[in-house]
Amino acid sequence: MANLHPTATVRERPRLWIDALILGGFVAVVFGAAQVASEWKHPLNQSTPIDLGLSHVPEYALFSFVRGWLAYFVSLVFTLVVASWAYYDHRAHKFILPALDILQSIPVTAFLAPLFLVAMSLFPHSNTGLELACIMTIFTGQVWNMVFSYYDSLKAIPADFRMLAKLYNLNWWQRFWRVELPFGAQTLLYNSMVSMAGGWFFLSLSESPQIGSQTLRVPGIGSYFKEAVDKQNGTAQVMAIVAMGIIIIIMDRLIWWPLIVWSRKFKMDDFGGSRSPKNSLQLWLSRSAFVQATAGVWGRFTNWMIGPPLPVSEASSLVEVGAVPPAKSKVWRYVYLAAVLGIVALLAWGAYKLVLLLLPVTGKDWLEILGDTGISFLRVTAALAIGTLWTVPFGIWIGLNPKLSGRLQPFIQFVASFPAPMLYPWLFAIVLFVHGTLQWGAVLLILFGTQWYILFNVAAAAAAIPNDIISCAEILRLKGWRKWKQFLLPAILPGLVTGWITAAGGAWNTTIVAEYGVQAGNKLYNATGLGAYLGKAIEDYNFSRLTAAVLVMSVIVVGINRTVWKRIQAIANDRCRFIT
Repeated sequence: MANLHPTATVRERPRLWIDALILGGFVAVVFGAAQVASEWKHPLNQSTPIDLGLSHVPEYALFSFVRGWLAYFVSLVFTLVVASWAYYDHRAHKFILPALDILQSIPVTAFLAPLFLVAMSLFPHSNTGLELACIMTIFTGQVWNMVFSYYDSLKAIPADFRMLAKLYNLNWWQRFWRVELPFGAQTLLYNSMVSMAGGWFFLSLSESPQIGSQTLRVPGIGSYFKEAVDKQNGTAQVMAIVAMGIIIIIMDRLIWWPLIVWSRKFKMDDFGGSRSPKNSLQLWLSRSAFVQATAGVWGRFTNWMIGPPLPVSEASSLVEVGAVPPAKSKVWRYVYLAAVLGIVALLAWGAYKLVLLLLPVTGKDWLEILGDTGISFLRVTAALAIGTLWTVPFGIWIGLNPKLSGRLQPFIQFVASFPAPMLYPWLFAIVLFVHGTLQWGAVLLILFGTQWYILFNVAAAAAAIPNDIISCAEILRLKGWRKWKQFLLPAILPGLVTGWITAAGGAWNTTIVAEYGVQAGNKLYNATGLGAYLGKAIEDYNFSRLTAAVLVMSVIVVGINRTVWKRIQAIANDRCRFIT
């Protein structure tokens, strides 16, 4: 079993100038946090004016950066708790996974009005409500693929690993740190990167939402870009793109890539760590006396938190005598029953409200929704097919080559994390240049918003292939289609299916911004489809038609997940999971 905190460390000679840089960075973080806190405490301003002056770009970038990471922190906690709950509680499992399917299928725009209205009612005198609503909107664009990927990682942990955890008498906290999190680290990190990309995708929408006739706005790089587009300010648009690029590159070099390198030591074989490239950032930070001292304190703290496992001799004796774990308290059973009854009551109330909302929807409206759904379904399917064709070979290529991955990581992360709606005016201009229309050009726009889910899951699956399996394939001299059929495709199939599931949900979400209100020059273009129908319902503030369209989209996504993706996933887990 892996240990997150190996005791063997290499100490470098301290360098004062590195400590000075780290101290300067710490001071900058403190001042940045103070600036963000002051914005939250300001009196409520539902539509903050956006200054397109270049001097305001760093401040707006800071606000968006903080919102993205706060949303990610909430997503990470939600992922670890809910995925673990679904795995260990077989009764809750039957409800949690369908609920996640439904929530994933609900468009981000459908969360806008409820989140912002409720948050502003809770904090009527400050910007806190607006900020929290913005963060939770970004959260809804980040969290679902993280939950699904970590849940799949829990299911994929080998039985002998779990038996060793029982043999060593690890409690739930030790089992989480020493077995579950190390095993799922690579997949979780790759999906975290694509989740941040999903959050950035709806940045303009979350920072400058349109709710009925009212436009809410919080200061940020997303609202800055939207204001620049509305006022046809090309310089400001370029500066917003540059600012987003700088944010993405900094995050990749200082956060994601070091974490990816670190996670490779948990590869499931005896010599996976030997293939991991050296992390220059870790070597650089190791020369700081402050970092060395902090690492020592952190190591002692985590060792205290995790605690030592039970000695093997004692654990073995407990197994031999058949020690029985203490039964659960009756109090917890009553708490569980009360929670279930509360959820049932909430669902009943929600069903009643749903019926009231759907009563004004006519038969003609339902026929229009179903027709638009069919058109959007074809676009989503085409985008998934095109994305799969290039992401599978490319993801395997970079996943099996750590050095190559290190060189391409900044570019891939930049392209994947960059908010695709910022590029839509230019992409659609290309479509118009070749005399195309949004009816088929929307496939290209959807593709740019959803293909990264497949790429990152395939890359994570390829990177996790044990080296002994790779060596066996080389010894057998597998080449060409035989290599793909007998080795590569089975090895990455579990990750590929997870990528398909999350990409499909993301694609349906993307239809809203790809089919409705795409701007090219001074003109707005719309396509026929369910996303355009949803966008029009949101603009008209027609909650009945919006609810009907969301309901149909949810039924389609959940139905496909249950009848197609889940069956393929079961086959992949049963027949191919032994490789990964």
